[in-house]
Amino acid sequence: MAAALQVLPRLARAPLHPFLWGGPVARLASSMALAEQAQQLFESAVGAVLPGPMLHRTLSLDPGGRQLKVRDRSFQLKQNLYLVGFGKAVLGMAAAAEELLGQHLVQGVISIPKGIRAAMERAGKREMLLKPHSRVQVFEGAEDNLPDRDALRAALAIRQLAEGLTADDLLLVLISGRGAPAAHRDDRYQCHGHPPLVPEALVMA
Repeated sequence: MAAALQVLPRLARAPLHPFLWGGPVARLASSMALAEQAQQLFESAVGAVLPGPMLHRTLSLDPGGRQLKVRDRSFQLKQNLYLVGFGKAVLGMAAAAEELLGQHLVQGVISIPKGIRAAMERAGKREMLLKPHSRVQVFEGAEDNLPDRDALRAALAIRQLAEGLTADDLLLVLISGRGAPAAHRDDRYQCHGHPPLVPEALVMA
């Protein structure tokens, strides 16, 4: 018994036998490490283009809440800020924008693909949804990415809001996916060129 107790500490200090790290064990450890790295890479990539973090990297309010900063430009706020948007990620973008802008946002209209809102609700993505008393009106249309009457209604509502603004107003435009080329071409929603792959935000003054 005493001899066994003397041998145990030596075994604990001794390196594991090489055959334990060869073959299936080594391959299993390697595949697990790669899987963890792939998961971390995926989560990092998704996090970089989530609507909330993306908006907060682009938009900010000064401490006094009197100016909106969009990247390196600043705009005076005086109950003159409106919002429009279109694309798959615009629902979450609008939710993040309204959360940031608060009472500075007067009105908004966004167009999203049919089913996006229900999908966010089923997935429990509350941060991607507008609040119950939101100032942003949501139009759902273009089922299966095909133009329809609902998509046309959304486009007309966006145009009506934009055309009603004055020279003193600000318009925050949220664009996601292939909404960018479709927004400035009257060609039955056909998309050409190279649309942005991540959400974008810009202010028209």
